[in-house]
Amino acid sequence: MNNFKRISQFFILLLLTGFIAACSSPSGQESNASSSTSGKSKKFKVAWSIYSGWQPWDYANQSKILEKWAKKYGIEIELIKMDYIPSVEAYVAGQVDACVMTNMEALDMPAASGVTSTALILGDYSNGNDALLTRDNLQVKDLVGKEVNLVELSVSHYILSRALEKNGLKESDVTIVNTSDSDIAPAFISNNSQKAVITWNPLIMEIKKQPDVKQVFASSSIPGEIMDLMIVKTNVLKDNPELGNALTGAWYEVMAIMKKEDKATEEALAIMAESAGCSLQEYKDQLKTTAMFYSPKSALNYTTSKAVIQSMDYVRKFCFSHGLLGENATSFDQIGIQYPNGEIQGDKNNIQLYFDSSFMEKAANAQL
Repeated sequence: MNNFKRISQFFILLLLTGFIAACSSPSGQESNASSSTSGKSKKFKVAWSIYSGWQPWDYANQSKILEKWAKKYGIEIELIKMDYIPSVEAYVAGQVDACVMTNMEALDMPAASGVTSTALILGDYSNGNDALLTRDNLQVKDLVGKEVNLVELSVSHYILSRALEKNGLKESDVTIVNTSDSDIAPAFISNNSQKAVITWNPLIMEIKKQPDVKQVFASSSIPGEIMDLMIVKTNVLKDNPELGNALTGAWYEVMAIMKKEDKATEEALAIMAESAGCSLQEYKDQLKTTAMFYSPKSALNYTTSKAVIQSMDYVRKFCFSHGLLGENATSFDQIGIQYPNGEIQGDKNNIQLYFDSSFMEKAANAQL
C-alpha cells in the first residue's frame, strides 16, 4: 500500500467522500460525486499533460484554434497544464470537467472511483512509446530471477505483464523494483548492475543512447492496448454537448494541420516540441512511435472496432489482478464498460466508462 498510485486512489476516495458530504441536500440525501458540474454551463476546465500524443492540445490553445471552436458553440474552455497523475486526480475530484489520460487510468482511477466518464476522442495509441530495455543482450525469457525497474502499477507495469505473458512467464518470475519516473532513467544509466528497465519516451530515447542497451519488448508488440484519450465527465457531456463539439472540432483542425506536411505543419510541430521541452527532431521521433489517428474517420473506424474491446479486456483483467479496481472489487466484471455498438463488458448495472464515437462521427461527416 505504499505505492504512489494506490496512495493516490486513497486520497481520491477521501476527496470524493468530503465532496459528496459537502454537496448533500438539506434533507441529507447525498448527491453524485460529480453533480456539481452537471447541468448547463458556459465555462469548462480541461486538463492536459506533456506527452507526444497530447501536445496538439497545447498547440490548439496557443494558436487560438480551441478558443475559436469554443466561441462557435458559445462556451469558454480553459486548458490547464498539469503533471499527469495530479491531472487525473483533479478530474476525479471534480476540479476539471475533462482530462487527457490512457485507457488504463480512465478505468482504474475515475471509473474505479465511481466517476462516470466518457471517452470523447481516441487520439492515438502507443506504438513503441513504452518499452522494455535490457543490458547484456538479455531477452525477456532471460529475466527469470532478475530485477526489473519500473513505475509500479503504471502502464510500464502493464507492459511487463504482457511481455512476460507473451514469453510464457509470470510476474512472480521476476522482482519488480518500484522506481519514480524522475529517477528511472538516470538511475539505470549510472548503474550498470541494473539489467532491465521499463519506461516511456523521451526517457527511452535517452537510455537507448547507452552502449549495450537493447529494446526487447515495446507497446508496438501489443498495438492498440495503450490508448490515449480525451475523457469527459459523462453527465457534463450529456448536459453540454457543445463542449464535445468544440473539443472535437479543435482537435481535428489541429490533426489536419499536422497531416499536411507543409510549412504550417513544421511551425505547429515546432511549437509542440518547445512546450514538450525537446527539439523538433526529437518530437518528430516520438511521433514515429505514436500511432496518431490524424483523420476523424480513422479514429472512428478504430473506436468502433473489436480491437478496442479486446484491448480493454486485457487492461481490466490486469487492473483487477493488481487491486486497481478498488479494494472491494471481487471480479474484473465489477465495472461496466460500454462501447459504441452497445456492447457492455462487466456489470451492466454499474457502467462507469463509455466509449462514445458520435462526436468523431460528426467530425468525419463534416457536421461540426
